[in-house]
Amino acid sequence: MKKIVIVVDTQADFMNPDGALAVGGADALAGPMGAWLGALRPDDTAAVLFTFDTHFADTYPLSEEAKEFPIHCVRETAGWHNVLDAAQIDPAIPTWRLEKGVFAMWQEEGLTVEPMGGGAPIDRDIFFSDLKASGVEEAIVIGVAADYCVRWAIDGLVERGFRVTVPQALTRGIARPIEQVIAEDFAGRDVALG
Repeated sequence: MKKIVIVVDTQADFMNPDGALAVGGADALAGPMGAWLGALRPDDTAAVLFTFDTHFADTYPLSEEAKEFPIHCVRETAGWHNVLDAAQIDPAIPTWRLEKGVFAMWQEEGLTVEPMGGGAPIDRDIFFSDLKASGVEEAIVIGVAADYCVRWAIDGLVERGFRVTVPQALTRGIARPIEQVIAEDFAGRDVALG
C-alpha cells in the first residue's frame, strides 16, 4: 500500500537558527530529514508534497498571524526557500509543492498543488481525492512546527480519511512537541508517532 509524504514548511525562516521565526532545534533536522527522504522507495511512496508558508510584506501586517508572529517566509526571499533538496528523493517518486498563506494547508480556497519538475497544477482538493481514489490510505507528516502547521496538516488529512504517522525525530514544535500535540489534539483519532 502506497503512502503520501507531506513535508511541512521546511523553510529557512523556520529551520535556520537565524531565521525570522526559528523553531528551536529545527536546524538539527535538516540532515536526518534529507536522509529519510532519500531512503523513500517508489514502490511504497505515491508522492512527496512540500508545503511552503508564503507571505507578502504588504499584506502580512493585516493578517491574524501577525498578531502572534513576526513577518516570515516572504515569498522569494532567502527565508522563504526550502532548506531541503527535493533532488535527494528518488526521481521515480513524484514531488509536488503547495504554497499556503495560513497555518492550515486546507483553509484557503482555490489552492493548487504544483509538480516540482514542471507541469500543470492540480486543485488541492482534487489532488487528495485522487490519491484516496487510487488506494492511498496513509500519510506520513514531517516538518515544522509541530503545534501549528504540522498539527493542521494532520487534522485535514484525518478529516479526509487518511491514517497519519508522524516520525517523532523529524518534527519540532514551538510551544508543544509532537507527542503532546498528538496526545492532546488527536486522542482517539487515527494518528500515531513513528
